[in-house]
Amino acid sequence: MEIEIYSDVVCPWCWIGKRRLEQALASYDGDVSVRYRPFQLDPSPVAEPTPLVDALGAKFGGRERAEQLADQVTRVGAQVGLTMNFDRAVTANTFDAHRLIRYAHTQAKGPEVVEALHLAHFGDGVDIGSRAALTEVAAGVGLDAEAVRGYLDADAGSTEVTADLATAREIGVSSVPTFVIAGKYVVTGAQEPETLLAALAEVERRESAPL
Repeated sequence: MEIEIYSDVVCPWCWIGKRRLEQALASYDGDVSVRYRPFQLDPSPVAEPTPLVDALGAKFGGRERAEQLADQVTRVGAQVGLTMNFDRAVTANTFDAHRLIRYAHTQAKGPEVVEALHLAHFGDGVDIGSRAALTEVAAGVGLDAEAVRGYLDADAGSTEVTADLATAREIGVSSVPTFVIAGKYVVTGAQEPETLLAALAEVERRESAPL
């Protein structure tokens, strides 16, 4: 069974959803493959990284409100073992990060790179819009730095990522994370592990039912 996850690495709920899925799969005895698909919360170019909380304040009605939202999601993340330092995070366009994730899947490192990117962004305040930073993140999970640098500099994977972003729009993905199970069953949001387990069991039941 394949699970496609539409997500963005600057989305805190996507990181929480990733961890909850991992918790669910630890209790699931079926054969599952996971593939990350791109979604951009904000595709706008970022000329110069700025503090994420400032950007959220402009979007959600002021810095105080942004800090309240950040505190809320930080508490939820801590419940699944994630440390989110919103005071360190900076804005980034994630198109190149999604290209890196696509490359990582070809090297059987997709989930590892997604995890490392979330950690770099929310934990360490790394500018994940920087190709140099992306190369370093990739090397940190065992990918060849020179190969990654060449891939990014050649704009490889751009056509495919653009196509995947279009597919996300076509199938109605409007918020992330969105889980597409077995190509046709959709679960939206960072659901609890129990909910995800129930969804997997239901998909398995439907897919194995006689025609």
